[in-house]
Amino acid sequence: MLSKKLFASLLAVTLYSGTALAGTEPFIDTGKTSWMLISTALVLLMLPGLAMFYGGLVRSKNVLGTMMHTFVSMAVIGVLWVVCGYSLTFGQSILGGFIGWNSDFVFLKGIDTAITDGIPEYIIAMFQGKFAIITPALISGAIAERVYFRGYILFIAIWFLLVYCPLCHWVWSADGWLFNSGASGVIDLAGGLVIHVSAGISALVAAIYLGSRQGFPKLPTLPNNLVMTLMGAGLLWVGWFGFNAGSTLQSGLDTARALTMTQISAASGALTWLIIEAITFKKASALGFASGILAGLVVITPAASVVLPTGAFILGALSSIFCYFALQMKLKLGYDDTLDCFGIHGVGSGLGVLLLSFFIRDSWMAAATTAAGRTWTAWDQLLVQLKGLGATVALAATATLLICICVEKTIGFRLDKESELIGMDKALHGERGYDIS
Repeated sequence: MLSKKLFASLLAVTLYSGTALAGTEPFIDTGKTSWMLISTALVLLMLPGLAMFYGGLVRSKNVLGTMMHTFVSMAVIGVLWVVCGYSLTFGQSILGGFIGWNSDFVFLKGIDTAITDGIPEYIIAMFQGKFAIITPALISGAIAERVYFRGYILFIAIWFLLVYCPLCHWVWSADGWLFNSGASGVIDLAGGLVIHVSAGISALVAAIYLGSRQGFPKLPTLPNNLVMTLMGAGLLWVGWFGFNAGSTLQSGLDTARALTMTQISAASGALTWLIIEAITFKKASALGFASGILAGLVVITPAASVVLPTGAFILGALSSIFCYFALQMKLKLGYDDTLDCFGIHGVGSGLGVLLLSFFIRDSWMAAATTAAGRTWTAWDQLLVQLKGLGATVALAATATLLICICVEKTIGFRLDKESELIGMDKALHGERGYDIS
């Protein structure tokens, strides 16, 4: 969080294109730059990991269509990010601070020689762009097996512009109102609010709006390939080191802390889920293990740079417990969140956003106390985190409902019954994931 504040502050006042002293080259910190290059690649690796994770969980007639939902985000959001997304998120506030704008960032045309805190700004733009790509892809898990491909593309494009960009600006831009809330600003290192809570809430709204899959919950909807799902979870775990540790925007102590807390929380979450299943069913499932990994990863995402190992261990364990029971509640409430996007990402990361307040390291709290001019307590930080959570839920839920209505009323969103029975692979893509004839 502190490193992101440094980046945002420097970015707001410094654009090195044409500002270097005559005859001198802008300084590039090769250590930071190398790590950010690696982190950018690691975050992109999470997209194939997510595609495998989701693709293995659906029925075989929908495996390609489901994986395409993740991969197409790499193209659609990848283009929108360069065209206007970077400007909308990290430009100076306009429209009363709702969104940002900087014409120098449109098509990245003004950052060709820009260096921010020793890192070429191209790398920062690409790193942040990978976050933008994966966020709407997460939502696809809740509406899997029942949406038109064209409707999904339009949905993620509008959602990116109306939800992700404003929220990212609020939380991570130097003049964002949540960034500057309280003595410390809202703590969200790598997207607990910006990515996982926003995607989780939007997933819940979209799933309820579109309705359940045909036959749900009576007809069996067994995973087609849990081996692929488990491998996808492994790739997500590896990629998450770039996700969290890369978000420190440095190669130093904060980076080491974020990486370590990520590992501890993921391991704690996975082990806790296995224990829950052992007690409940006397068995340990691969799907449960994969779910525990994700529960541990999403809860530490906002908190990895501010908590100690004990806090990371506790957060990972608590996330698995809360997420496990959230999935049980889904069955009782009857909504069809196909791949449990809300139950894992929304619940787990929301928990981390709030509970991190009680595990913050003393040095960070001392800095917040100095900034506040009075003793800054965990309860003070909790109020700031609650404000951020409330704003995220309100924006994501309201905008998602409106987007769903618009997409459905224009080009169609919910798949017709015949195509749903045939499966997305054949009906929408003219292909089959498995040639078993």
